[in-house]
Amino acid sequence: MSSVPIYSLRVPEVFQNMETLQTGLSAVEAESRRSLYGENVLSEQPTTPEWQKFLRQVRHPFNLLMFLAAIISLWQKDWTLALIILLLSLANSVFSYWRGYRAEQAIEKLRHLLPSYAHIVRTGTDLHIPANEVVPGDLLILAEGDNIPADARVVEEYGLRVNNASLTGEAVAARKTAEASIVPGLSDLERPNLIFAGTSVASGTGKAVVYATGMLTQFGRIAQLTQTVHEEPSMFQKELTLLSRRLTIIAVIIGGIAWALATFEPHVSAHFPNALLLALGTIVAVTPEGLPATLTLSLAMAVQRLTTRGVLAKRLNVVEMLGNVSVICTDKSGTLTQNQMTVREVWVSRRKLKVTGVGYEPKGQFMPSPADTPYEKDLLRLLEAAICCNNARINPPGPEHPTWTSLGDQTEAALKVAALKFKMDEHVISVFLPRIHEIPFDARRKRMTTIHRELDHEVAFVKGAPREVLQLCTHILVKGEAEELTEAIRTEIMSSNDEYSRRALRVLGIARRDLPRRSGAYTSEAVEQDLTFLGLMAMMDPPRPEVEQAIQTCRQAGIRIVMITGDYGLTAESLARRVGMITSLHPTIITGTELDAMDDVTLHDLLDKDIIFARMAPDHKLRLVSAYQACGEVVAVTGDGVNDAPALRKADVGIAMGIIGTDVAKEAADIILTNDNFGSIAAAIEEGRAIYDNIRKFITYIFSSNVSELLPSLLTAGLGLPPALVVRQVLAIDMGTDILPALALGSEKPEPDIMKYPPRRSQPLLDRGLLTRAFLWLGLLEAGLCYLAFISTYLFSGNASLLNQPFLNGINWPHLLFIPGNVDAVARTVFLAGVVLGQIGNTFACRTSKAHNTQMGWGSNKVLLLGIALALLMIAGMIYIPFLADAFNNQPFPPVIWPVLALFSLLLYTLEWFRKALVRSRERRHSKRLTEPKMK
Repeated sequence: MSSVPIYSLRVPEVFQNMETLQTGLSAVEAESRRSLYGENVLSEQPTTPEWQKFLRQVRHPFNLLMFLAAIISLWQKDWTLALIILLLSLANSVFSYWRGYRAEQAIEKLRHLLPSYAHIVRTGTDLHIPANEVVPGDLLILAEGDNIPADARVVEEYGLRVNNASLTGEAVAARKTAEASIVPGLSDLERPNLIFAGTSVASGTGKAVVYATGMLTQFGRIAQLTQTVHEEPSMFQKELTLLSRRLTIIAVIIGGIAWALATFEPHVSAHFPNALLLALGTIVAVTPEGLPATLTLSLAMAVQRLTTRGVLAKRLNVVEMLGNVSVICTDKSGTLTQNQMTVREVWVSRRKLKVTGVGYEPKGQFMPSPADTPYEKDLLRLLEAAICCNNARINPPGPEHPTWTSLGDQTEAALKVAALKFKMDEHVISVFLPRIHEIPFDARRKRMTTIHRELDHEVAFVKGAPREVLQLCTHILVKGEAEELTEAIRTEIMSSNDEYSRRALRVLGIARRDLPRRSGAYTSEAVEQDLTFLGLMAMMDPPRPEVEQAIQTCRQAGIRIVMITGDYGLTAESLARRVGMITSLHPTIITGTELDAMDDVTLHDLLDKDIIFARMAPDHKLRLVSAYQACGEVVAVTGDGVNDAPALRKADVGIAMGIIGTDVAKEAADIILTNDNFGSIAAAIEEGRAIYDNIRKFITYIFSSNVSELLPSLLTAGLGLPPALVVRQVLAIDMGTDILPALALGSEKPEPDIMKYPPRRSQPLLDRGLLTRAFLWLGLLEAGLCYLAFISTYLFSGNASLLNQPFLNGINWPHLLFIPGNVDAVARTVFLAGVVLGQIGNTFACRTSKAHNTQMGWGSNKVLLLGIALALLMIAGMIYIPFLADAFNNQPFPPVIWPVLALFSLLLYTLEWFRKALVRSRERRHSKRLTEPKMK
């Protein structure tokens, strides 16, 4: 095989170059080439083995701390505690791994990488073989609707057109020819004699010789580019990693201090001789063991909620990243538009008509209605020609496709649907006007002609570029009569055409000519002359109905929408205006060629403007995403074609269409819109913002209880107080009673005004406000209340001396409680129950940071109410069920204590309510000062 570009060769030279025949390869030669070139499949990116993913969960810093705690427990011969710690840590790791595994597997059902079968010729015999068995040199047989399994050079064609939208983003099918292409400066994708894997035949038939398969195809090169893009960890992932490391270090340091005090300080060691157990309790108290599981569950629930709204998230943490999105880079065809060309206006009999309805469903009207008007017959003639000079097929809804679809060229489908809207009967027309010949469209003539038999003569219908069709016309049909086509009328027609074009409508001119019975060969020169002009039909690929509202919502949320398309600039600008994407009168339109000549500094200066990127190749899209990211933006990329895949992979959030999207696009994306609804993106961003808020809510909730867990160890080490909690009780809170309410906070619905604020840019997940509120306000309030109950248990049961505080012994405390048995165990159990009930008030306090709970609805979060109920059942079970009480070192206490502990919830919530009221009042005063006119 020579190095000469295959597109520059003539047909005989193509067979010679590829060392094949017009009868195709032999079976032996095909097998030999398959061994040499490999199968026609895309190589998959190496994935991390499942055992490594599980090990990553096991090696989480919190788990490592728990393993250290288990070792200390074993050293102290507390086998039960060691087993509890190990089982909880293992369960935490297994759960986190399993949720991630299930999310990864959800996408597998969408994978159909290449067409299943290919129609080829081998040894002169037509065969259907698996697409992965196609090799270079195979002769493909192409027919309307076929998927193309490999890159190939056309060697024979009859009206062949190929839909390249998945590669180039262009909605209009490209005409293909068998002639050699020697025009310089064209890319392979622009060559008229090359076809590519991943595209499909829109209309016509033909044959082509395969010259590239698998990863060597254009499809494969883009997939390779996609796989080589490195995925950076999100800001959220970085913050969680940093949080885990810091808490681990803090836990070890505080545990070490507690051990040192219990070992070397005489007054501490006298009251707490087991320094290792004190250190162990401190480490367990500081470590929020339930945080990873709660976080994973919250993200999983968010993913589940998004699934019901038509959004499939392939990774859990991508949901939170959605909340940070500040720029959405979107493709046009199939993403913003329906990928269904629709006739919107008609020029006929020197009148303009509008056509309602969108898509391929033949439902709509011509406005104003032409019925019973002098030009009704003219419109019938125009639509008759539109149906006859047409190779598209319209398919009604069926089991395989729930909506109206088309087979063939989209432009022709639009013409046929327009005719069907006027109640034209395609079957009747085909009976009375049977087609006898076709002169296919070609780029030189820019038109197509079909010839039909009609009674005693023949009729030719011509459609094509308006200027080229009009040049061949000598008459025009007006009110049923063929009038002479004057220069004034020509000017009128072209003026209408220009008006349509300025509005980015694709316009076709349609004409006809009555012919005598054929006496010779049909040639374009002989047929396409002395035509009668019938009219213009202007069409567009309509925007999706939900797009305009979604863009408005995103703009309100401070999110920019930028179009990056392979289509023409004027077409893109028209659509952008229609859906509200741009507002300036003269937006900047940058083409791929201009982008190539632009340095990064110039490009960055342009990114803040109203801008449209047109005629973009995959590497251009990749560069633009990188440029926005370099400017500090969090970038989401939407797309459906193979050409979108590299940018989808590079983006912070890649969003692919699930129905019309190609498999490579779905594979590269982080999120798949299963209903192809662009409006779902706004819903997903809203959910992402809610997830961020909810994570802050349950982190505040968990950190608050950590104060109550840590303070006993510190006060034991510093003051010699009896331990208010032991390790098992701390684990009961962190891995038991706290989990369900925290999870419920993670499932809170988005607050009503969440999409009225710009995306967060610099606010970290853990800021000073959250830490102050959690540790120094809610946490200290809860711990203070619990210590009040803990100390009161000793004082009012006649056991003040056990507190090891001499100043308390001289007071005559009333004996209000009768506690048989171990008062230390009862006091610890009271402290534990106090933490659990205090956390109930804390749960409601954490539902909002400033707003009233009434704004969210007291009963709106059913999971929260259920979580609280189960937490109460759990603490009751751990106290009153004997084997559980023994396992967690609990002992039942007098029932009279429960009403006092219940007041903790109300008191904590009430104090937090007053704090929020003060915050709201301060913000109102600040807002009022900003809006008041300045005093002169």
